[in-house]
Amino acid sequence: KFIIGAILSVFVLALSVSDFIKFVELPFSISIKNLLLLFFTTPVEFYVGYQFWKNGLKKLKRFVFDMDFLVMLGTGIAYFYSAIITIFSFWILDFELPLYFDVSSVVITLVILGKYLEAKSTGKASESIKGLLKLQAKITHLLVDKNFVDIPIEKIEVGNVLLVKPGEKIPTDGVIIEGESVIDESMVTGESIPVEKTIGDKIIGATINLTSPIKIKAEKIGSETFLAQIIKIVEEAQISKPPIQKLLDKILAYFIPVVVLIAISSLASWLILGKGISFALIMFVSVLIVACPCAIGLATPISLVVASGKAAQNGLIIKNAGKLEIANKINTIVFDKTGTLTKGEPVVTDIIKVESDEKEILKIASGLSSFSNHPLSQAIVNDAKNKQIDIAKIEKIEQIVGKGLIGIYENSDKIILGNRKFVEDNGVNLSVSDKNIEELENYGKTLIFLASLSKDKKILGIIAIRDELKSESKGIVEKLNKRNIDVWMITGDNERTARAIANEAGIKNIMAQVMPQDKQEKIKELQKQGKIVAAVGDGINDAPMLTQSNVGIAIGAGTDVAIESGDIVLVSDSLNGIIKIINLSKSTLRNIKQNVFWALAYNIVLIPVAAGVLYPFFGITLNPILAGGAMAFSSVSVVLNSLMLNRVKL
Repeated sequence: KFIIGAILSVFVLALSVSDFIKFVELPFSISIKNLLLLFFTTPVEFYVGYQFWKNGLKKLKRFVFDMDFLVMLGTGIAYFYSAIITIFSFWILDFELPLYFDVSSVVITLVILGKYLEAKSTGKASESIKGLLKLQAKITHLLVDKNFVDIPIEKIEVGNVLLVKPGEKIPTDGVIIEGESVIDESMVTGESIPVEKTIGDKIIGATINLTSPIKIKAEKIGSETFLAQIIKIVEEAQISKPPIQKLLDKILAYFIPVVVLIAISSLASWLILGKGISFALIMFVSVLIVACPCAIGLATPISLVVASGKAAQNGLIIKNAGKLEIANKINTIVFDKTGTLTKGEPVVTDIIKVESDEKEILKIASGLSSFSNHPLSQAIVNDAKNKQIDIAKIEKIEQIVGKGLIGIYENSDKIILGNRKFVEDNGVNLSVSDKNIEELENYGKTLIFLASLSKDKKILGIIAIRDELKSESKGIVEKLNKRNIDVWMITGDNERTARAIANEAGIKNIMAQVMPQDKQEKIKELQKQGKIVAAVGDGINDAPMLTQSNVGIAIGAGTDVAIESGDIVLVSDSLNGIIKIINLSKSTLRNIKQNVFWALAYNIVLIPVAAGVLYPFFGITLNPILAGGAMAFSSVSVVLNSLMLNRVKL
């Protein structure tokens, strides 16, 4: 519809040039030109703009005056007035009055473009839903008569026994019935550190098996799976989210009926005073044209377009421009932890020496860890490389899935590296380090123990690993607190780890051990308290939270699903853009209010003149040409004022 409207509007504008540039001569008569204008404008008005007429007439019956009614009224007046003049010009030679076909066609075309862009960004076929669907495994290995056969995941049935190899995605929700492995659940739980799973443990479809083959029994399939529930939550949140109540709608609800009443009163008054149908009709049309709030239709979108461009220059992508109108009203911000406040990857933070020095501990630990693809092992290896410490040569390495590693160092010393339970099960006494262990765990750190099984089973040292806080996180929280904005942190981590990170960031309010499907409910709870909530996240597990919030802010370095679910995207993973969003929102809302004023100012002042109030005293009337000029001038004022947003400093 936009393409058709644009092509026809070009012809309408080309033919209308002669009305403004007198030396442009057309090779046919005025009446033929007018008929051509009518021919090109009619399909734009009633085909391209059909939805405005359909919705506008429905709402007129209920006395509801909104943008659909505005477009119908403004373009309808211009069209029918021009159509009547065209018919007269065809029958009466040299009959010429100004036409407004160009107003009708161009306004319809521009508004339908806006509708198209809006539908594209908020349609039900959201890219975030498609992105979630892509997370699923495509095939799985089904046990059939003691052999495994590859089948599509759509054919999985409850109770099927499935094999999942290392590096493969879990095909569906189920329980492990054979084997043990480490599962990366970060995409759905937000936990940066993989989880150790063994027989009897529940697993989630679309998570990744990292280390060892496992057999699982399918417990949920299709729409019952965890991923399907996340998709459903995101979908419902997008559909159910109410539209923003714009200042524009409130103004139009009163402005339009008053203008129509004034126009009708003017028509009736001049007929009663005996000025004739021609004079009264010109007064009637002049009032409607000068009062036609076409500039109001530009007031909000022009500001938002300019603001979106300004945002892009500052590393912000505004996907839903309407959200800028409410971002300045935010009084609560909920941050996801992993990858948002933190860096999203485990790093070595402390090395506690007990029997060996720090360099020796890291040398031996990295030697063992180099044989494992576990993220914690990789963190140890990376730390050794960063500190330029040689990685020890370890022989006869044995990996116990979910527990740790054992190997021989320097041909005789049997070394063990793993979690507390694994080390203690091998007879190592950790009581000498209880104080250090307690202190590190209070900071939410994961502890890896290095011990010798050959020398009296002594502990050599402790390596503490944690997902570190981003450098700017604390500063952003301080700035938000100064603005009296409540800051929350939400995470799937346990209470102790969550509290440690929150304290470091200066956040008082936390929601810990929250599953993805529950994050949406947590946002709803805050909204029920009357809070205007912004949610900030980067993961798939954050998608329901982002769509439910009043303003969803996605980290650009995060997943595609989170980016699609967010209303505003921070191009980098820096949180400094949040302050810029709030500042830009305040400037944009102020600009919109100014635009509404300029959109109405000229029209309101000239309405009495158009109605003929000055005629009995000074003989002054406002013909439709001047009325159209005032309407155009108000539109130009709105555009120029909107461009002032480019000067705002964020």
